[in-house]
Amino acid sequence: MIWISSIRGFDAVNVSKSIVWAFAGALAFGCVSAKGQDASGIPAPSSVREAVTPAPLELYGRLPAFSSPRLSPDGTKLAHLVSVGAGQALVIVDLSNLQVIGGLREIENKVRDLSWVGNDYVLISTSTAAKLPFSTEKGEYTQGLIYTLSTHAVQTVFARNPELARIMVSGAIIRDTPTGPAIYSQAFDARDGTADLYRVDPATNRATRIARGRNVENYLLDSDGEPVARSTYYTETGTWSVDVKRDGGWPRVWSTKALLDQPSLVGFGLSTGSVIVQAKLEGDEEPKYRELSLETGQWVDLGFDTQPDRLIYHPVTKLLIGTVRTSDRGPIYDITDPAAARTWRAVNTAFKDRHPSIQTWAATMRSLIVETDGNGDSGTYNLVDLDRGVAEIVGQSYPGIAADQVGEIRPISYKAADGMTIPGYLTLPPGVHEPRNLPMVLLPHGGPAARDTFGFDWWAQALAAQGYAVLQPNFRGSDGLGEAHLSAGYGQWGRKMQTDLSDGVRWLASEGIIDPKRVCIVGASYGGYAAMAGPTLDPGVYRCAVSVAGVSDLNEMIHWSGGGERGRESPVVRYWMRFMGADKFGDPALDALSPAFMADRADAPILLIHGRDDTVVPYDQSVRLYNALRRAGKPVELLPLDDEDHWLSTAATRQRMLDETVRFLKANNPVN
Repeated sequence: MIWISSIRGFDAVNVSKSIVWAFAGALAFGCVSAKGQDASGIPAPSSVREAVTPAPLELYGRLPAFSSPRLSPDGTKLAHLVSVGAGQALVIVDLSNLQVIGGLREIENKVRDLSWVGNDYVLISTSTAAKLPFSTEKGEYTQGLIYTLSTHAVQTVFARNPELARIMVSGAIIRDTPTGPAIYSQAFDARDGTADLYRVDPATNRATRIARGRNVENYLLDSDGEPVARSTYYTETGTWSVDVKRDGGWPRVWSTKALLDQPSLVGFGLSTGSVIVQAKLEGDEEPKYRELSLETGQWVDLGFDTQPDRLIYHPVTKLLIGTVRTSDRGPIYDITDPAAARTWRAVNTAFKDRHPSIQTWAATMRSLIVETDGNGDSGTYNLVDLDRGVAEIVGQSYPGIAADQVGEIRPISYKAADGMTIPGYLTLPPGVHEPRNLPMVLLPHGGPAARDTFGFDWWAQALAAQGYAVLQPNFRGSDGLGEAHLSAGYGQWGRKMQTDLSDGVRWLASEGIIDPKRVCIVGASYGGYAAMAGPTLDPGVYRCAVSVAGVSDLNEMIHWSGGGERGRESPVVRYWMRFMGADKFGDPALDALSPAFMADRADAPILLIHGRDDTVVPYDQSVRLYNALRRAGKPVELLPLDDEDHWLSTAATRQRMLDETVRFLKANNPVN
């Protein structure tokens, strides 16, 4: 079991005075304008190089000073996290007077999320790497801490049920039931490892089992906390299904065979009689969100103009009210609920050109937290109160980084060698607006089925502050840009996914923006693989490479991910084989795409950084390349990060990664 060893009560946290913006304009017309500073808070673009003193590197290495804001359901209180030393603290503020009324000075494990449970409890979701009694490998497991505002006491979810491991298997579902607020989660029975659904009373921390079933991926609960539907997946057969709770059983409504691209049960539709499933049906070019009737099993297309990136649900009814799409202009919301739509139009007008996004609503939807970030903004959280007609800045992610110290972010696109368009983002050093012949860092994202978006990126901004132009390309295989862009990456590890990166270098050089002789590559996870592969598989482009938690031996990574030979038919193995381009388990063709087997070709120094507690890409992957490069007589450094996972979750290791990366870059690719 996992235990929290040190949680201390909250004494005091300083809360800076909010800056109040008066809301001018009539809410009746859905328009709100922010005053008190210029409309955007963003400096006007300049065509000359300005003298800007860069922010110190340690400001980027810290965890955000303010994060995870959550409004209580009644809208009277705000819970959020603050960065304290190497960790984080919980702060709870009374919004009527901005006084701190509770919190925790220190949370020992890594905080992943906050949720209000009613108006009197806060659930803190944390994670840590551990090995359970019935598992063979260490995993990153989620715990829940219940903080009681009236007593400032803290309890670990499931601690009052000794038969249950203190792990929230499915994360937390919060419902305000007729008998009071409750937490729902699947939990492991420590005796046999089965995972059923339990209801936890936050006042007593007693857990009661409310649903049983094997191979359940997800439950949907109505606003009263009653199970309505679930999804199941059987690894052996690849059968995925939606089941409905009816007459004491779980009859199947719809099923499909999905050895790859499993559907997902997202939430309810327009009523609890339908659910939203993201799936790729016959004739589809890509997975789509659709509404599935639980009564008839019939599909209905969503009534939105385009397929969204995510869905919006009403905070009380838990029913679908809108969608969100990602764009270079910020999130684009399409909301069907009339009151919520008016609120969004008011917010979008007030924060025009600042890429606003909604972080949390009160139950009334009359108050909400809006985040902005981007050019001139390192991350600002605003409390919007429609009843008072005001917006207040309640926190900033990186308050020590001034507006002029934020490097300009430019959406760009270029053609790969085969003509495919590769979109991405170029971050310039602060004060530079007419870039010429700059040194460059290529910063590919992880995943690889992920994407970079427009906004303040602490890692890209930290490197830009050192004087480097930073390119973040959404190479083929990136997600969120359509199925064609994603599937173009299948089988292209070390091939076109890699040359998409160096094609970006060549395009920027042809534009005169960067000096092609002064380029390094830095990345984490898949980006770490790409950094390893730069000097070994695509030589002649980079002066150095920094890999964080990268993959160096593709066959060994597949073998480890499946848990050995017995896992050769697991979904994760099938996923990696498709993306990497393997024809069979243990395909020797992958060795030619593995930097550990191509170390003798390395033409640039490589720095390897890896957390010893990484449960996604094992630390051994960096060790393998380190040993291979040493045997080949190539310049290499290995930096292990003790007590660190795959995501650079702690301030100390994040800062150490930045310090060592910048040291290595300046030694091998100096700015001047």
